Amino acid sequence: MLWNARNGSVPIDDTVMSFVSFGYGEKPLIVLPGLSDGLMTVSGKALMLANPYKRFFDRFTVYMFSRKNELPKEYSIKEMAEDQARAMQKLGLRKASVLGVSQGGMIAQFFAADFPELIEKLVIAVSAPRANEIVRECVGKWIRLAEEGDHKKLMIDTAEKSYSPEYLKKIRKIYPIIGTVSKPSDYSRFLTNANAILSCDAVCELSEIACPTLIIGGETDRIVGVEASYELKEKIKGSELFIYKGLGHAAYEEADDFYERVFRFLEKE
Repeated sequence: MLWNARNGSVPIDDTVMSFVSFGYGEKPLIVLPGLSDGLMTVSGKALMLANPYKRFFDRFTVYMFSRKNELPKEYSIKEMAEDQARAMQKLGLRKASVLGVSQGGMIAQFFAADFPELIEKLVIAVSAPRANEIVRECVGKWIRLAEEGDHKKLMIDTAEKSYSPEYLKKIRKIYPIIGTVSKPSDYSRFLTNANAILSCDAVCELSEIACPTLIIGGETDRIVGVEASYELKEKIKGSELFIYKGLGHAAYEEADDFYERVFRFLEKE
């Protein structure tokens, strides 16, 4: 199969956790996506999601996981990390590097702190160790829009807070139809994930992270704030920090060297 891409799932309690994988390298890399997973899971999208990771394929097999399919109404970030560890073990992955983006970065923090035996290296991108004021204002608004069922405003507000002014000039032309993109039949999954963000506080866990860690932030991040990256750097001993100047929360999409930067860190002795 092209790029050795596959779609799969692992059983977790009375449901399953969907994942996609691609690449053929010996070293596993686990990717944990952000809150967008509350609207649309990775299920069936292996080929669609693989392209940014082509640089990794010779050295890594990349596994991108969704949260489990059926979520309880209350489901903490810490519990998400516990389920992630279980899924990894069920796949026979003894140890892996982890890339967590946004909410995925929150999950990755608990994962690294609570399951040090399972993690090789850690990359936390555009994330935060807790629900700071910026996070609360932003995610709180998204929760209100989801509860009102206003998908168009939810998608536009997400875009406006994520991208740089230059990039927004390119995508604002699709705003008239953006309300039809990734619209779920209901918002229960999104709301569970969003409320988990508001209750997240990993600050006390950060001192337990012992693996090599790279933190990547965006200078103009309007979703978690750039200070969140500095807070992570301060609390995670020996961690490295890189801030993309002029970019915000979508730095992982906009920066041409984002995946190369992650790859170099993971390969560094």
